[in-house]
Amino acid sequence: MSASIEALLSGEEIRAPEPGFFRLLVAADHLVAPGDTIGELEVLGRTIKITAPRITGLVKLVPGPALARRPVAYGEPLFRVATDLAIASAGAAAASQTSAAAEHGLVFRAPTSGRFYGRPTPDKPAFVSVGAEIGAGTTVCLLEVMKTFHRVTYGGHDVPPRAKVREVLVADGADVNQGDALLALEPIA
Repeated sequence: MSASIEALLSGEEIRAPEPGFFRLLVAADHLVAPGDTIGELEVLGRTIKITAPRITGLVKLVPGPALARRPVAYGEPLFRVATDLAIASAGAAAASQTSAAAEHGLVFRAPTSGRFYGRPTPDKPAFVSVGAEIGAGTTVCLLEVMKTFHRVTYGGHDVPPRAKVREVLVADGADVNQGDALLALEPIA
């Protein structure tokens, strides 16, 4: 059984409870609540789980080196928790996604940010087109991220196993953000 210790709280800053090597286990903009495991601290060869203190909010990283495992001193800021403003902005982001779904009905969303390409090369046909029936594993598009192309396939817990494409919502070469609607769909029974 591994030991755990509560992080120090100073305003909205989460601080190291001991010196050691810290590893953050939650992503930026992740919602944390009191008692959640937020990271690990390696002290003299043993690993201690770090739990969130009495604060609820979204994780905001502090400036500094982006290391997977970084040395920290006692009381050094690990990250910041934005409480009121961040939760409101997260609610606004969820509302905008809800409005996109209301406008287009069932949609397939971008799993990550990047530049959208609907065909493998300019002279080849599109991966999907209006009226096409798609199922789990069907290639939907390519997303270019930092000069690397990632194949995006249909599937996920928020879409039906099979669907028909009603509309391609993004133009070829357009930049998309994570969560943007790519395809308007209708489920196939």
